[in-house]
Order: sequence, then structure tokens, then C-alpha cells
Amino acid sequence: MVLGFRDPVADAIGLLRPRTVIGPSLRAAGEWALSFDTFPHVRIGGLVRGTCWLILDGHEPVPLREGDTFMLGNPPPYVLASTPDASPRPAERVWAGAEDGFVRIGPESEEHLYLCVGHIAFDDRNAALLTDLLPPLVIVRVGDPHGGRLAQLIDLLATEVGVCAAGGPLVQNHLAQILLVHMLRAHAGRTDRPTGWLGALNEDGIGAALRAVHADLAHSWNLRELAEISHMSRSAFAQAFKSHVGIPPLEYLIQWRMSLARDALARDSLSISELARATGYLSESAFSTAFRRVVGSSPAQFRNRIRQSAHSTAVPVAPGS
Repeated sequence: MVLGFRDPVADAIGLLRPRTVIGPSLRAAGEWALSFDTFPHVRIGGLVRGTCWLILDGHEPVPLREGDTFMLGNPPPYVLASTPDASPRPAERVWAGAEDGFVRIGPESEEHLYLCVGHIAFDDRNAALLTDLLPPLVIVRVGDPHGGRLAQLIDLLATEVGVCAAGGPLVQNHLAQILLVHMLRAHAGRTDRPTGWLGALNEDGIGAALRAVHADLAHSWNLRELAEISHMSRSAFAQAFKSHVGIPPLEYLIQWRMSLARDALARDSLSISELARATGYLSESAFSTAFRRVVGSSPAQFRNRIRQSAHSTAVPVAPGS
């Protein structure tokens, strides 16, 4: 039994069980400003046409231009506005008046801004795998190395929002996840590299070790093997891995195994003995000991708690229905 997708980014996004909501998109004219409350996980968007300002609490106002894309990670309150000094009104009230996937501000004949936005929520049990690595704001300018591709994706996404075609929500969901992956690539590829596994993927030696771990999670990895894959001595590899990822390599391996184990137990897709083998443990007791150390309960207790929670929140079925 194999867990994961053999690629760290695909593994992480698959484990996060992303739920995507696109739109409504914003078309605006004149002076306007909308205030947004905090939102867990990720907001993503881009300017199809026009310019505006993004003002994040505690940060300087940032101009956005046509073709720019942005990603907000667990953002604090923020404002989107035509000018930095425009008086904002709550976006929630404006969004409530959306029609056919659009919110309009000002005369339709004078619209000069077209902003496509959405949000991506993750499974709370593992959301920190990604959100802990993201700054509050990532902007990719249209002229950046990844900018043109991202602008095309935003344009495709905006087109899907604007038409009522068969399979539209499915296409929107996939485009949003593709957009997320390209935003992560752009963020990870910058010289001020992010901490954690996302930035480490761009380091030849450390990245090779990470990919090897994800490709064969059931293997009994040791420090010597991972160092050899990275073409480093054990001490140099251990130091470099911790510097880039934030934790020692074998601790990363355990944490990743337990993240996948939690997900499999929550979905009840494997028995505990199968899960032990799939995550590289020679016995169920060794797996249970590691799981308890990381999660704080035994695998059986964790699975039973999830089952009880699901049962308690299930909608009762009326007799005869």
C-alpha cells in the first residue's frame, strides 16, 4: 500500500484536501474601497483589467496592476481600493449583492477594473503544512518570470466565472489549484527563499532527499542514505536540512508520516497494521508509539474520536425516508 503522490508539493496539496470557492469577481468604476475580515488559509486573485491598491493591516499599501496576481496566507484584515485613502465599506455586504458571479460598483459603462478573486480552504488537521510557510502576502508581477503564465491562468479563471457553461465549477476548481501551485513555485523560486520544505525543494541536495522520501515513504530511511542522495556528509546534510526546513531530517520524516497517517485514519482507508507498513514501521506497536508521540493519542483512539465526531454531526434520517 502506497501513501502520497511521490512529489512533495502534490503530496502536500493532496493531503490538504483543498476546497475552492471562486468569485464573485469585481467590476468597478470610480472611487471605491472594500474591507475584508481575516480568513483562514489562502485567498488568491489577480487583475484582469485596471489597477487598484491592496492594503494589509500593518503593511504599506501595495499597488496592483493589470496582469498581477496575489496570494494571501492566513491574512489579517485587508482592504482592496481604487486609491489608498478611499473610505472602505465591508466587502461582505457588497458581495451579498452579487449577480451572475459578479459584483459591480459604479456605472457599468465606465468600468475600468476587473478583479478575479477566490479562496482556498484546507483540512484543518494538516493546514499548517502549507500555511505556516506562507507570508501574509505574495505578489507576482506580470513582468516576473512566472508572471505571464499566472496572468493567463487568471484570465482563464475569469472567463470561466463569466460564462454559465457545463462543468464550470469543476474547471474553476482545477484552475484555482493550478494557480495555487504556480504561485507556490513563484514564491519558492525567489532569492529571499521561504523557510521550510517549500524553499528546500530548490536546493539541489536537500531537494533530492525530500523527493526521495516522498517517493518511498515505506522505506526505512536513515541519515546516511539521505546524505548520500544529497551528495553530502552526514553532518553537513543534517545541518543544511535543519537550516532550510527548520527541523532535523528524520524528524521531518516522522512528521510527514504522521500527517499522512492522520489523514488515512480520518478517512478510515487503511487498517492500523496496513498503515504501519505503509509508513515504514516494522510493527504496529512501533507505529503506535511514534503516532502517540507526535499526535498525543494512539492511532485507535484517534480513529475512534473521528468516527464519534462524524456520527454526532450526521443528519438523522427520518423514518420512512
